[in-house]
Amino acid sequence: MSSLTIPPNLNRHHLTDLLKLLMCVVLGGLFWHLPEPIGTDPRGMKIFGVFLFTVLAVVLKPLPSGAICIFSLTILPLMGVLTFEDTFIGFANPVVWLIASAFFIARGFIKTGLGLRLAHLLIRMMGKNSLGIAYGMTITDLLLAPAIPSVTARIGGIVYPVVLSIAKAFGSDPDHSPRRIGSYLIQTIFQSGTVTSAMFLTAMAGNPMVLNLVKPYGVSISWTDWAIAAVIPGLLSLLCIPYVLYKVYPPELKETPQAPEKSKEELLMMGKLKADEMWMLGVFLVLVFLWSVGSSWLTATLTALIGLALLLLSRVLSWEDILKEKGAWDTLIWFATLLTLAGYITKFGLADWFGGVVKGHFVGVSWGWGLIVLSIIYFYTHYFFASNLAHIGALLLPFFVVAVNLGAPANLTALVFGFVSSLFGSLTHFGSGPAPILYGANFVKIGDWWKIGFILSIVNILVWGIVGGLWWKLLGIF
Repeated sequence: MSSLTIPPNLNRHHLTDLLKLLMCVVLGGLFWHLPEPIGTDPRGMKIFGVFLFTVLAVVLKPLPSGAICIFSLTILPLMGVLTFEDTFIGFANPVVWLIASAFFIARGFIKTGLGLRLAHLLIRMMGKNSLGIAYGMTITDLLLAPAIPSVTARIGGIVYPVVLSIAKAFGSDPDHSPRRIGSYLIQTIFQSGTVTSAMFLTAMAGNPMVLNLVKPYGVSISWTDWAIAAVIPGLLSLLCIPYVLYKVYPPELKETPQAPEKSKEELLMMGKLKADEMWMLGVFLVLVFLWSVGSSWLTATLTALIGLALLLLSRVLSWEDILKEKGAWDTLIWFATLLTLAGYITKFGLADWFGGVVKGHFVGVSWGWGLIVLSIIYFYTHYFFASNLAHIGALLLPFFVVAVNLGAPANLTALVFGFVSSLFGSLTHFGSGPAPILYGANFVKIGDWWKIGFILSIVNILVWGIVGGLWWKLLGIF
């Protein structure tokens, strides 16, 4: 009987993961044993140690993020830092269920084919040239964004398959002719997706998380407040991105007269609007309406749950669909853990202490310039993160507290960092959910990806900083 052998590469993989996990434990353990700053709760540094371990482990991925979170949640009651009930309080947070419910709703757009139909309708109207196709894909993403909080689901599950079929139809493939049209469209949907994610509170999973983290500082921003603040800079960015890319990274194929006809053929194959698509469209319109005008009598979370219940009752979604949505359940556990840890860091005084320390390095700096500098630093530190959520969890709260301590209005500061928390996802080929999917298509070289990311980061910073700033001043936000 032969002995069981383990492939050498598997051994190396496990050893690497073990070293990563050990590194996370050492860093977390170091802060666990540090004395607490004067005026803070003694438990604060222990929770901060667990927080650092969790964020670093989610970034390095020695284990799946859900496993990391279960480990972190087990340590706190085991070591007597928090009670079991206090440790798991994050799972009762409405924000967690808002995001999970919206993830489930997003599955409806993909399952029914409504998102795909919308994309082909826009190409039929606008697809006579490559620039028109790019704007058509951008508008598709914009229309879906309010009800789909996963840019990965929107871009990777709905828009990307359409773009891929267009590229192939025009003879653009990664091996021989990526620049014909495929690479241009890939970059367009990637870059525009970060902007649509910033435009609606429910368009990116991190947006409600941002508001929940800063809520203890008196921040009060509704779904409508967020959308109104983002509409002018957001639409201007979406107008700029396809055109700027058309100039700095142009497709070889400029005219595409066959594209509308191809989309017309796809629509004919799909047939008339089906009952489940009509129901999905109705639920989508109800959700957007209630998020827009119903915030005084319905919370955003309850609205999302109503939408999900309608999809389940109509059988547009089955319970099996819900159970299979692994990303939603993974996000629920990760969000609940992070919100619990960040909440206690604030409650036990560490965030305020850190803000006071850093404020000392900004003596004589006005809150306006301070907010600009802090937001730009926050933006470009995303080069070191492979996840928007990990970046928000690690750095948003301390940056926010420092800006507020300088005198920046809390609502303005929350909006600025909230918008940046989506926009910085465009920098690299690994910095946000759809990035690995689109980069993995092999249409865009890594050097081009980083160069374009930097160029369009400047465009977005100028648009949101200058035009957005004037718009927010007009709205009376500051």
